[in-house]
Amino acid sequence: MKIEIWSDVACPWCYIGKRRFETALAAFPHRDSVEVQWRSYQLDPSLPEHYDGTELDYLSTRKGMAPAQVAGMFAHVAEQARGEGLNYRFDDVVVANSFTAHRLIHLAASHGKQDAAKERLLSDHFEQGKDIGSRDYLTSLGLDLGIDAVELDELFTTDKYADDVRLDFEEGRALGINGVPFFVIDRKFGLSGAQPAETFTAALEQAWQESQPLVMVGAADSGEAGTASAEGEACGPGGCAI
Repeated sequence: MKIEIWSDVACPWCYIGKRRFETALAAFPHRDSVEVQWRSYQLDPSLPEHYDGTELDYLSTRKGMAPAQVAGMFAHVAEQARGEGLNYRFDDVVVANSFTAHRLIHLAASHGKQDAAKERLLSDHFEQGKDIGSRDYLTSLGLDLGIDAVELDELFTTDKYADDVRLDFEEGRALGINGVPFFVIDRKFGLSGAQPAETFTAALEQAWQESQPLVMVGAADSGEAGTASAEGEACGPGGCAI
């Protein structure tokens, strides 16, 4: 079973959603058969590489929200984050464009470190006040993940993985995704937002049931699953077996 998660590292609900999803996945009996892939999404692609102002300034100025409204939103989101063991510090958030950070996540994926990169970026952005648009920060993070310095340098000297990030954007739009986090299971089931862990659990169970073929009990005796010799007496449209 494959689960794709469209998410932005500059989205506070995305980190909360990640934690709630992980809680459900950890308790899922078939978790070892689940593949999770993080897909890129940007809430504000027009954001400059570095924004000269606080998160409150950004939302109130660029998004046209009253400062008091923004402060109230921060308090609500921080409370929800604490419920998941996260310590959001909105006063310390560095506002920056996340495009290169998404490229780093794709690079990390090629080393089997995609989730680790996503986790660090979200935590460092919302809890540690790190600059997710900074070359020095992204390079340091990549080195911590065991990625070679030469590969990390390519993020800033070439367009490597830029097309992969844009493809994520395009696929998200094709699926009708206009907000994150957004979870897609086997391209059949969609969940929008940071749902409660119980909702993720229900979705995982339903998707698993629909993805697994029915196994006929007793089929092993006949050597072939679902053959007539593995079936007991039964009635059908043509009558009953005698």
